[in-house]
Amino acid sequence: MAADLEEKTNRYGELLTEALEAATVAPPEGTPMADAAADCYEMAASYLEDGNHFREQDDLVNALASFSYGHAWLDAGARVGLFDVPRDGHLFTVE
Repeated sequence: MAADLEEKTNRYGELLTEALEAATVAPPEGTPMADAAADCYEMAASYLEDGNHFREQDDLVNALASFSYGHAWLDAGARVGLFDVPRDGHLFTVE
Protein backbone atom coordinates (compact mmCIF):
# COMPACT_ATOMS: atom_id res chain seq x y z
CA MET A 1 0.00 0.00 0.00
CA ALA A 2 2.75 2.50 0.91
CA ALA A 3 4.53 1.79 -2.37
CA ASP A 4 1.31 2.60 -4.27
CA LEU A 5 0.92 5.89 -2.40
CA GLU A 6 4.54 6.83 -3.06
CA GLU A 7 4.25 6.03 -6.78
CA LYS A 8 1.00 7.98 -7.11
CA THR A 9 2.39 10.96 -5.18
CA ASN A 10 5.47 11.06 -7.39
CA ARG A 11 3.36 10.75 -10.54
CA TYR A 12 1.02 13.58 -9.51
CA GLY A 13 3.96 15.79 -8.55
CA GLU A 14 5.48 15.25 -11.98
CA LEU A 15 2.10 15.88 -13.63
CA LEU A 16 1.70 19.22 -11.85
CA THR A 17 5.27 20.22 -12.69
CA GLU A 18 4.73 19.44 -16.38
CA ALA A 19 1.36 21.20 -16.42
CA LEU A 20 2.85 24.37 -14.92
CA GLU A 21 5.55 24.35 -17.59
CA ALA A 22 3.00 23.84 -20.38
CA ALA A 23 0.40 26.42 -19.34
CA THR A 24 0.64 30.01 -20.53
CA VAL A 25 -1.69 32.88 -19.72
CA ALA A 26 -4.22 33.30 -22.53
CA PRO A 27 -5.93 36.67 -21.89
CA PRO A 28 -4.18 39.91 -22.83
CA GLU A 29 -1.89 41.38 -20.19
CA GLY A 30 -3.46 44.05 -18.03
CA THR A 31 -6.99 42.63 -18.23
CA PRO A 32 -8.99 41.28 -15.29
CA MET A 33 -8.93 37.82 -16.88
CA ALA A 34 -5.13 37.92 -17.09
CA ASP A 35 -5.07 38.81 -13.40
CA ALA A 36 -7.36 35.85 -12.69
CA ALA A 37 -5.05 33.57 -14.68
CA ALA A 38 -2.04 34.83 -12.75
CA ASP A 39 -3.85 34.11 -9.48
CA CYS A 40 -4.72 30.57 -10.59
CA TYR A 41 -1.17 29.95 -11.74
CA GLU A 42 0.21 31.23 -8.43
CA MET A 43 -2.13 28.93 -6.50
CA ALA A 44 -1.01 25.92 -8.55
CA ALA A 45 2.66 26.81 -8.07
CA SER A 46 2.12 27.26 -4.33
CA TYR A 47 0.47 23.85 -4.08
CA LEU A 48 3.47 22.35 -5.90
CA GLU A 49 5.78 23.90 -3.30
CA ASP A 50 3.57 22.66 -0.49
CA GLY A 51 3.47 19.17 -1.96
CA ASN A 52 7.24 19.05 -2.28
CA HIS A 53 7.57 20.18 1.34
CA PHE A 54 5.15 17.48 2.53
CA ARG A 55 6.95 14.85 0.44
CA GLU A 56 10.29 15.85 2.02
CA GLN A 57 8.65 15.34 5.43
CA ASP A 58 7.42 11.85 4.33
CA ASP A 59 3.82 13.09 4.56
CA LEU A 60 2.69 11.49 1.31
CA VAL A 61 -1.04 11.91 1.91
CA ASN A 62 -0.79 15.70 2.19
CA ALA A 63 1.76 15.82 -0.64
CA LEU A 64 -0.64 13.97 -2.93
CA ALA A 65 -3.53 16.22 -1.89
CA SER A 66 -1.44 19.33 -2.56
CA PHE A 67 -0.38 18.13 -6.01
CA SER A 68 -3.99 17.25 -6.83
CA TYR A 69 -5.34 20.63 -5.71
CA GLY A 70 -2.62 22.43 -7.65
CA HIS A 71 -3.45 20.59 -10.82
CA ALA A 72 -7.14 21.27 -10.31
CA TRP A 73 -6.45 25.04 -10.28
CA LEU A 74 -4.64 24.78 -13.61
CA ASP A 75 -7.08 22.41 -15.24
CA ALA A 76 -10.10 24.49 -14.25
CA GLY A 77 -8.36 27.61 -15.54
CA ALA A 78 -7.61 25.88 -18.83
CA ARG A 79 -11.24 24.80 -19.21
CA VAL A 80 -12.53 28.38 -18.81
CA GLY A 81 -9.91 29.85 -21.15
CA LEU A 82 -7.45 31.38 -18.71
CA PHE A 83 -4.57 29.30 -20.07
CA ASP A 84 -3.35 28.14 -23.43
CA VAL A 85 -2.47 24.49 -22.95
CA PRO A 86 -1.70 21.45 -25.10
CA ARG A 87 -4.93 19.84 -26.23
CA ASP A 88 -3.44 16.41 -26.73
CA GLY A 89 -1.77 14.24 -24.18
CA HIS A 90 -2.41 13.67 -20.51
CA LEU A 91 -1.85 17.05 -18.86
CA PHE A 92 -5.28 18.70 -19.19
CA THR A 93 -8.91 17.71 -19.66
CA VAL A 94 -9.62 20.12 -22.51
CA GLU A 95 -10.54 19.16 -26.02
